[in-house]
Amino acid sequence: MLDSDVLNSDTSGGAALGLPPLDPNVCQKARLSRDPRFDGKFFTAVKTTRIYCRTICPVSPPKEENVLYFSSAVECANASFRPCLRCRPDSAPNSPAWKGVNATLDRAIRLIDEGALQQNSLPELAERLGISDRYLRKLFDKYLGMSPKAYALYQQCLFAKQLLHQTKLSITEVALASGFSSIRRFNDCFQSQLNLTPSSLRKSKMNSLNKLKLKLYYRPPFDWPYMQKLLEARAIKGLEWCDSNSYGRTFNWLNTTGSFTATHNKDKHLFDVEIELNDVKHLKSIVNNIKRILDLDVDIQSVEHDLQQSFVEGFSLNSGIRLPGIWDMYEAGIRAILGQQISVTAARNLVETLVINLGVKVENNIQYTNTENVNVEDTKPKQERYLFPSPQAIVNCELDFFKMPGSRKQTLRNLAEHYITSNAPNDPTEWLKLKGIGPWTVEYAQLRGLSDPDIFLGGDLGVKKAIEQLKDQFNTDFTPEQVSPWRSYLTFQLWSQLS
Repeated sequence: MLDSDVLNSDTSGGAALGLPPLDPNVCQKARLSRDPRFDGKFFTAVKTTRIYCRTICPVSPPKEENVLYFSSAVECANASFRPCLRCRPDSAPNSPAWKGVNATLDRAIRLIDEGALQQNSLPELAERLGISDRYLRKLFDKYLGMSPKAYALYQQCLFAKQLLHQTKLSITEVALASGFSSIRRFNDCFQSQLNLTPSSLRKSKMNSLNKLKLKLYYRPPFDWPYMQKLLEARAIKGLEWCDSNSYGRTFNWLNTTGSFTATHNKDKHLFDVEIELNDVKHLKSIVNNIKRILDLDVDIQSVEHDLQQSFVEGFSLNSGIRLPGIWDMYEAGIRAILGQQISVTAARNLVETLVINLGVKVENNIQYTNTENVNVEDTKPKQERYLFPSPQAIVNCELDFFKMPGSRKQTLRNLAEHYITSNAPNDPTEWLKLKGIGPWTVEYAQLRGLSDPDIFLGGDLGVKKAIEQLKDQFNTDFTPEQVSPWRSYLTFQLWSQLS
């Protein structure tokens, strides 16, 4: 059994991120075993071919004397290696090795991955982070060895490479979906960053409809049955759909509307994701949000190791429990308000009522199928689908279709109005100033709408019940702070113990 916790302990790669260097002996064992648990945790670069690969690459493994190990794809690119066309390092589960090194850098990387530098300038991003653009450049240079803009361009190119491999979007559509404003700029950046040309990767070229399929990988373990059970119990008819092997929903992102269905492939440790949308311009940030909802990027082994070390001695974790997300914090907040002090079923019924009455109906919706050669539209009637109601729709409605106190309706309007007028609508301190919103509502919205890893829902009745059972079983007390920064994962662990 290989121990992923000793990857960073000896004499190779990783210095650019300010981390202990990788242990080449452990890395050698990991790459030769092709163990998927190490996929994305480090990359293997071959000096003779100048190519870098994932640990699960199917090609014959190179000789050890020809190999270098790097903590990230960024380091491989900085060392002038190009990505393998067989294992496609752009498809590896993200392994943000710098997480925990610097919280500001972590947030900056997340915002850039969401497209912050495609929509705004570097000084505007720095202002959003509360630092100077000079200090931001200094952080990137220290930990990644490149500028924020260079990092953003490299990530755009990796995402474009994934689209060229996995979809039939035209090269022009791929350029637009990856955040490039011109084909010439896209071609130049792609070749300079990856030492490849877009046309060299593309066999089939045209897809007139904005429908595409992607493969999104994760590192095991992944307890999909538990996540599926939780998502299905809360799935809103018309907004979401969920069966034993898949989850999907409609969405609105920066005026881009669409839907996705993610189908679990346990054997290959991935989700096959079908996406339909009216504009590919924001595709990269939409895909990142889908990955967040399914919690695909977390290094769950490290999280569980920390929880096991920090929590009550003798407590047995349910391995593979992840954080199932909601599309955004606004929607999570509305759903939390409607779910205050009632059952999951009652809350779901209220949200369904809201969606049917105020949600915009999606036209030309399609019914997805896992069977390639079956036209499910010929065998099943289409279901009506809606987008989640906008803040404007809630503010402008008396909500007379709800049989609830007027104060609860006003709380919904208060939050919606906040999202229309506030410059920082996701700030939890601002939420607490709104009448009718307390700590549980804010924390639940952060937990599921932002996938904040460090939220402990101590006020939740299910969590309280689980804690009481632990006290009776182990005769000990604990403080949530002792498992930080993974309190969200502890919250779901406690819920899973009850179920």
